[in-house]
Amino acid sequence: MREISKQDEAVTSGSVVLWYLIVLAVAGLLYTLTCAPGMLWQDSAFYVWRIWNNDIEGIMGLALSHPLYIMIGIAVKHIPLGEFAWRLNFTSAVFGAVTVANLFLLLRLWLGRLLAPLIGAVTLAVSWTFWQQSVMAEVYTLHAALMLGELIVLLQYIRTNRPAYLYLLGFFNGMAIANHMWAAFGFACYTVLLVVLLVRSRLGLKHFAIIVLMWVIGALPYEYLVIKNIMLSGDIHATLVSAMFGRLWQANVLNVSMSVKIVLENIIFVLLNFPTPNFVLLFVGLWALRQKAPGRSFANVILALLVLYFAFAFRYTVVDRYVFFLPFYCLAAILIGLGADVVFRRYSHKEEVVLVMLAFCLLPIPIYLVTPTVARKMYKPLGQRRQRPYRDEYDYFLQPWKTGYKGAEKFANEALNGVEENAIIYVDSTIVHLLLYMREAKSERKDVKIVSEYYMSENAPAFTEDTIERLMASSPVYVVSPLSGYCPSFLLQRYKFEQAGVLWKVID
Repeated sequence: MREISKQDEAVTSGSVVLWYLIVLAVAGLLYTLTCAPGMLWQDSAFYVWRIWNNDIEGIMGLALSHPLYIMIGIAVKHIPLGEFAWRLNFTSAVFGAVTVANLFLLLRLWLGRLLAPLIGAVTLAVSWTFWQQSVMAEVYTLHAALMLGELIVLLQYIRTNRPAYLYLLGFFNGMAIANHMWAAFGFACYTVLLVVLLVRSRLGLKHFAIIVLMWVIGALPYEYLVIKNIMLSGDIHATLVSAMFGRLWQANVLNVSMSVKIVLENIIFVLLNFPTPNFVLLFVGLWALRQKAPGRSFANVILALLVLYFAFAFRYTVVDRYVFFLPFYCLAAILIGLGADVVFRRYSHKEEVVLVMLAFCLLPIPIYLVTPTVARKMYKPLGQRRQRPYRDEYDYFLQPWKTGYKGAEKFANEALNGVEENAIIYVDSTIVHLLLYMREAKSERKDVKIVSEYYMSENAPAFTEDTIERLMASSPVYVVSPLSGYCPSFLLQRYKFEQAGVLWKVID
């Protein structure tokens, strides 16, 4: 039996590019096979709708505009390959695969070995939240790919001291800002690093100016929106608040209060992403971080990002806060790979250690198969929330893959085709973009009027307490859910509801 270290050296003597492409292809195949075939619910439908309408800014505030992602989506829209919504889902799959490959490359360049980087890459690839976001139209995998790209060029700068890598760092972080304000954490860490380098005369002002210029170029889509809004409104303060928090989420972003329920759910979220004994490698990697890092500054950046992303997500109070742990999971996977390297070096003569650890990497897959069944018995609140037709909340939420799922499109088709001519459908914010897209792009029911709190179809009337009597006298009115929070209070107080297919008809 040969030593594991000798095996490792033999394998990693191959081309770094070749192994990067192998990891990229395998991750891409996983996400492509499990990618949603079409429209989904909530934010995914929101992005599809915005891209369909070339809406780079949106109406939810600049922090939720994500212009880089929308611009990429608009470019993808013109590629004649498959159904439009699938194309955008597939785009997330591509960015997800790039993220996994970038994580592998980061650890490969850092450690000079193969097995530990593979452990880290596979751990991230099959983690619940990351896998889920890699198979639907969402902005998060693009951010993760850019964040790991930042760490790769930072690693290379520390190893080579070549300023060109810092130029790339500025450009990548600027692009990340143009995609999601999550990148502000990286911006803060890199700014501190650059200031330290300047003070210690390890970086000249010329190089610093080029880094700033590259950042400005990368962030141009977001800068354009900010400058445009300042010029149109004349209100610098309001525009900057919108750029940092969006229209409605400043209190959530700045929240410092916690509850036992939030704490317990956050712990469940983390464990669900790493339901494997390999999770303990995170703490091994954390312990070994400073020792194995190519420089103290690199270790400090990794640790700072880990803490900042975890703290931000942990006390965030939006409904889908579980997604906001995703950058933390990427950094945790790096540390798990680092911890695996510590173990492999200590037990270099034991091949069974490698086999067991690789098996543990894939353990989340069978666990996700049974998680919905377990959750139905142990966590009833998930099933007691508002139910959507053709969507089992446990399966849809707890299993990351979306292979063959067409429940959202089936609901939309039945909703649009099951109402009378010139009917009005009131839709909450989680479903409105799904119906709008299906109505405009894939349905002939242009007579149906879609109304909601934010977005409406072009022929929609004013839908208020003052107009409802007149509207009901001339058109049938439907809602998706006759529940508080999903239906206007004036309807709940004054009218009754009768189920009609997947909708509820408003009656006197």
